[in-house]
Amino acid sequence: MTVSVALSHVTRYRYDRPVALGPHEIRLKPVPTCRTPVTDYRLAIRPARHTLHWHYDVAGNPVARVLFQEKVPQLEIDVAFAADLAPVNPFDFLVAPGADRFPPAYPEVLLDELAPFLAPTESGARLRDWLSAFRVSAKPEGSDTVETLVQFNARLQRDIAYVTRMEHGVQSCEDTLARRSGSCRDSGWLLVQALRQLGIAARFVSGYLIQLSGDTPDAPAADGADLHAWAEAYLPGAGWIGFDPTSGMLAAEGHIPVACAATASLAAPLIGSVEPSRSEMEATMTVKRL
Repeated sequence: MTVSVALSHVTRYRYDRPVALGPHEIRLKPVPTCRTPVTDYRLAIRPARHTLHWHYDVAGNPVARVLFQEKVPQLEIDVAFAADLAPVNPFDFLVAPGADRFPPAYPEVLLDELAPFLAPTESGARLRDWLSAFRVSAKPEGSDTVETLVQFNARLQRDIAYVTRMEHGVQSCEDTLARRSGSCRDSGWLLVQALRQLGIAARFVSGYLIQLSGDTPDAPAADGADLHAWAEAYLPGAGWIGFDPTSGMLAAEGHIPVACAATASLAAPLIGSVEPSRSEMEATMTVKRL
């Protein structure tokens, strides 16, 4: 059964005085490959005196580039869209022969394209030890690739506790493993790096997560939405498959990606600069069934 919803996401930055804003890049529009139908998208920027141009970045993500024409005491970014949440089977794919057993074999013709997603950028001692422990306990070599990824994603969810973290940026894998906790973006980045160490092409994803109340035990008490982050693994024959280490499950209809990239910084929802000042940020997000 399809449930149509309207999402509203408003972010405000208030400054202690009128300030000059540098160019801002906003990645808050669902990507063209989003499997959840999204309609009636709207992005409004205040102050009114600005110029806005849309383009696609190198990864194919829609980006709004905004230039401001005067000093402002406040910046407001208002996103609204409608989405049709029809239940999907996240396992509805077929892995090509040769990639169905772990570790998957990638066709040589794809290796140049996948190079940024296969190259780890972190390889600390804690990450190596954690992966070694997984190899010893799970013995993944030669097992079903999808089953191995499902088990590994669930293991990360068990090992890393979820916390709300307001600090800027993404923790290193070493910090996340040392603390045994992290935000969704920290767990997503850890999964990306771990999969690459295991020989699996992976990328970082930021987006919205819409969760609706229902009768199932794991359903939330009320409808809601949040900015979220997870990872995707590339499997020949199946394409990019989303794994959410915060829940330990595969990405489904409620996961609405707005940016996918080889690094977390290139998938940030908002990138921009402001002259030195004190600021306060507040954000509100609501979901309404249509």
